[in-house]
Amino acid sequence: MARIPEFVVQTRDPSRERRQRVLWVLAWLASLALVGVLVAVLAAHGVVNPGPSAELKAARAENNELESRIALLTRSEQVAKTALVELQNSMRERDAQVDGLRADLAFYGRLLGGKREGLSVYALRMTPVADSKAWNFIATLTQNFKRGDDTKGQLMLAVEGVSDGKVQTLDWKTLAAAGNDGGIDYSFKYFEQVRGTIALPDGFTPSRVVVRAEGDGARTEQSFAWADAIKGQESENVSQ
Repeated sequence: MARIPEFVVQTRDPSRERRQRVLWVLAWLASLALVGVLVAVLAAHGVVNPGPSAELKAARAENNELESRIALLTRSEQVAKTALVELQNSMRERDAQVDGLRADLAFYGRLLGGKREGLSVYALRMTPVADSKAWNFIATLTQNFKRGDDTKGQLMLAVEGVSDGKVQTLDWKTLAAAGNDGGIDYSFKYFEQVRGTIALPDGFTPSRVVVRAEGDGARTEQSFAWADAIKGQESENVSQ
């Protein structure tokens, strides 16, 4: 006859199971705390070093050094660029001074040279008058034929250009202020800078300026491209 197994019936206690789970959790937290305490103690005695490794420290130091070098090179490049710009500006100013001296030398060489020349228009410069259609001009006249004697006469300008699609020439009476129809008087021995003002009408595009000087039985005429005249093809250093 087979033996009937015996079963033990136990009553389930939920509160007891919760207490067991709480105890397990507390035990796990206690173990973590114990491990943390052990690590802190070992670190305090130099057994464990929680800080960066020696290789990491060396890498950081090298990175800082490279950053310093880059900053130094960048600053050096900026200084070099600034110095180059200043040098280029200085060279341009020096070239302009040399050109001016050469122009002065040619000017005085022309006056003092062995070849005698009569009345001549040496240079012309045009400068705009702000907020107007007017232009100031400086015409340099020269002569070394009549040495010791004054050369007297009048200077006038004419301007060639385009208006309404047509080529047009404006004479002195059209350009000059009222009451100055006869031209600008001049009197000099070797050279003089004759100054004056003209006004261009609206819609007129200038292309060329013609300077005429006449007096004492002499007459001369010289034309200048407008673009050259406004660049100032005479030296401001020329003085009487």
